[in-house]
Amino acid sequence: MELSAEQHQELLRALQARFEKNRNRHQALDWAKVQAKLETNPEKLWSLGEMERTGGEPDVIGHDKKTGEYIFCDCAAETPKARRNICYDREGQKAREKEGLHPAGNVIDLAAAMGIEPLTEEQYRELQEIGEFDTRTQSWLKTPSDIRKLGGAIFADRRFGHVFVYHNTARCFYSGRAFRGLLRV
Repeated sequence: MELSAEQHQELLRALQARFEKNRNRHQALDWAKVQAKLETNPEKLWSLGEMERTGGEPDVIGHDKKTGEYIFCDCAAETPKARRNICYDREGQKAREKEGLHPAGNVIDLAAAMGIEPLTEEQYRELQEIGEFDTRTQSWLKTPSDIRKLGGAIFADRRFGHVFVYHNTARCFYSGRAFRGLLRV
């Protein structure tokens, strides 16, 4: 899972342009340092390429001083288009398929295939502090195991100037619900 030389350069250009355009997300960070980290982690660059390809518009939203990792997150205004119509997990997807319905996949498997993590409720709320996201769509969130064991899953959005976290069954899928991913580089 590597990008071609052309894809590599094209993605770096897109990431740099987004980084420069949205300085409020990472005011104290330097693109040259971020790029140097990306250049030494081709598998992470591939994951960012997948985030970009599916409409996530990944950008740097932080830097972990303990580990030295840069934190990328999907920063598209609305939930990524190519990740919509998905159930929460494989169990939920299989239940829908038994009913003759065909979701486009599920959060857990898609995130793993992309090499990213779905956002937790805490991460989602932190993201909403640097911008307004999902004002017309919704994002599945990493669901705590106690909720999942009971058949539920959680998702969130931003409406009326507030972030709301809701619940649904893991087998539900909608045209306006996908997931946002997080990647540490």
